Amino acid sequence: MHDTDTLIRSDLLERIRHKKERLDAHRPLPESAVRKLRDELRLLHTYHSNAIEGNTLTLQETKLVLEEGITIGGKSLREHLEATNLAEAYDLIESIAKEKREIDHTTIQQIHEVVVRGIRVDAGKYRVHNVRITGATKTPPDFSKVTRMMDDLIAFLNLNLQDKEKKKHPVKTAAFMHHKLVEIHPFTDGNGRVARLLTNLFLVKEGYPPIVLRKEERGKYYRFLRLADEGNLKPFANFIAKSVDESLTLYLAIFGGADELIALAELAKLKECPYSQEYLALRARQGLLDAVKIGRRWFSTRRALEDYISEHAK
Repeated sequence: MHDTDTLIRSDLLERIRHKKERLDAHRPLPESAVRKLRDELRLLHTYHSNAIEGNTLTLQETKLVLEEGITIGGKSLREHLEATNLAEAYDLIESIAKEKREIDHTTIQQIHEVVVRGIRVDAGKYRVHNVRITGATKTPPDFSKVTRMMDDLIAFLNLNLQDKEKKKHPVKTAAFMHHKLVEIHPFTDGNGRVARLLTNLFLVKEGYPPIVLRKEERGKYYRFLRLADEGNLKPFANFIAKSVDESLTLYLAIFGGADELIALAELAKLKECPYSQEYLALRARQGLLDAVKIGRRWFSTRRALEDYISEHAK
């Protein structure tokens, strides 16, 4: 097991802790606002998670398939199924979390069954033969070891969900679990999609909002997973933590005030802001200014600007 105390940047963990506390203080969250954000995250998760795997439906096309049931010309039946299946699997993890069901073999296989339903004949079943992954440095374990390795992963997850004494930080556990599932490669196909769903199921169970890993960061995502294969989980754990941080920002923005999301161009115009838009964008890209990228634009908050000024202004 990794030394989780030094796994994630301490300033990032601290930021996550503060945001989580502020979000918890707002509970119960206003249903109408949360539903709108929830629908948005469901769409984004479906689009990006599929796009990471090579699905060519655009965000707009994915939205039409899910909301209008429209068939997109020139796109395969498989791509349509991947979209509807993944959205359904997203609903499934939400209901598993709500019903406080355990994460076990049945849960994981049920998620997989929905993800590849109508696409693969072995939907919901662990693989019964060996596989090779193109471009991977590591070969997945022998199929005969899958059930035992999944037993260990499930035991680790449930220990972290139930045992307050032995519990590690949920974000660290989520990162470890995500990598481990991909490494075990328990299914012939759909492992990445299941890992991303399972990560969200675990985070939601722990009171965090679900995250979206974006297709624009696909290269980084795979590179960090490869480093984790080599024993260095740090970059991947920080990658997951950054996504958790961004999701918390989106949820807090519902409440407006100091947490309202403002485009950097607008933020630079505020009288309390001593910086140009270009400078703010640079600091956002470096991860020094707490900001989120939505589409092609960066957004931040008055609170983040205040924190940045108090920490960095000479």
